[in-house]
Amino acid sequence: MEDELEDRVLHQTYLSCMKILSRFTSSVAFDTPLSYLWKMVRLYLLRSEVVVFTLAIIIFFMYLQTLGLWSRTLLSRLSQAMSPLNAVQRMKLMEGSEADKQSWELKGTLSAAYAIKGRRMHMEDKFIINENINSTGISLFAIFDGHGGDFAANYAKEHLIQNLYNKVVEICAFKDGKIVVTPQKDSPEEPKEGNHIDLERKTSFKKSASTADDTSKKEITDPILLAQLSKARPIITREVKPSKAVKNIAVPLSSYVDKGKINYGKLLTDEVLAADRLLVEAAKRSMNVAGTTALIAILENNHLIVANVGDSRGVMCDSRGNAIPVSFDHKPQQVREQKRIEAAGGYIAFNGVWRVAGILATSRAMGDYPLKDKNFVIADPDILTFNLNDHKPMFVVLASDGLWDTFTNEEAVKFIKERLDEPDYGAKSLTLQAYYRGSVDNITVLVLKFPNSNWSTATQ
Repeated sequence: MEDELEDRVLHQTYLSCMKILSRFTSSVAFDTPLSYLWKMVRLYLLRSEVVVFTLAIIIFFMYLQTLGLWSRTLLSRLSQAMSPLNAVQRMKLMEGSEADKQSWELKGTLSAAYAIKGRRMHMEDKFIINENINSTGISLFAIFDGHGGDFAANYAKEHLIQNLYNKVVEICAFKDGKIVVTPQKDSPEEPKEGNHIDLERKTSFKKSASTADDTSKKEITDPILLAQLSKARPIITREVKPSKAVKNIAVPLSSYVDKGKINYGKLLTDEVLAADRLLVEAAKRSMNVAGTTALIAILENNHLIVANVGDSRGVMCDSRGNAIPVSFDHKPQQVREQKRIEAAGGYIAFNGVWRVAGILATSRAMGDYPLKDKNFVIADPDILTFNLNDHKPMFVVLASDGLWDTFTNEEAVKFIKERLDEPDYGAKSLTLQAYYRGSVDNITVLVLKFPNSNWSTATQ
């Protein structure tokens, strides 16, 4: 009743004001155009319903202006909403700053990589393209798929790849009988004159890329992974046990040369394990439980050497179009991995997929110190070497598991084979197709295209 009474009072007040205004204006003679115009305004525009509607429109547009929606941004978004968007346009629309970046790409001479954040909140994939290292004719490619944050992936990208770069240059110089001088950070002295090579410690490579800036000084943890750690059996904790300081033993360069050829299997194994030891120590200092897979490929003349830790995967397309795996996933349910985990006192449990201690979906990784301390997870890489004269490949695909969740090896090879004429050799198309198929992970695809050459040419 009170509301109705208030409404009536307001209505009567409005009518009284209008009547007073009407009486005032009716006394004006209508013998001028201005007077006639005022009469039209009073009869049509000053009606109660017109005034109320006009005020509502003004208030509505003031509200939009306050929110910043009535601007060029709103118009552009409305226009794009009326037209179909592909995945790239949709991701670019979401990008507002470097922190909101949705995709990364890099093009080499005969290689290309494309990566997207996809449906994840953060980008944890990293990739590297480094062709013709220091004019040695050796190329290095890598993919790191982080989990629990990008701390471990960033560490591997910055330190492991840099160490491999330096070792390749040193060993090549050693083979040529040259003295290698690696300047130390604490020794600013000028190198002595003579027959030597001054190895520069580069902080970035001629052809290298990553999907995020270095965050090795930050503590990046995954709440979901931490929750799993807290729910797991008491044997898995974030507690850092006292341990001796890690000191990597210097390995003579001669141990990496066998009959005039570089033993890449030993080199990759030593460098991965050395980087993992340092990564674990760095992670313990910041209580960071992050980890990462590592898929590294080295190409020298007609030999391809692939090192794999985790569930990122590589596949090669031979001259007949067949899909040949160049790496194999490390999964807890594999007989070999399950026996190793159980021998260390661990277990595997099904939580959506099979996981080590119900936590990690891959049985090998760099980092992951709570599981690494128990030897449930190891970083020992599997090394496979391929003589390209035997397969005469057209291309090789390296990718994180965001691709392999929606593509089989054969499907990926067939897809790329039909798109090798694209500027990025189909890497972008394959990545976006995995996104279309519903992949919920970060997706990174790196394609190495081999030119149509005579594979029987002898190794230089």
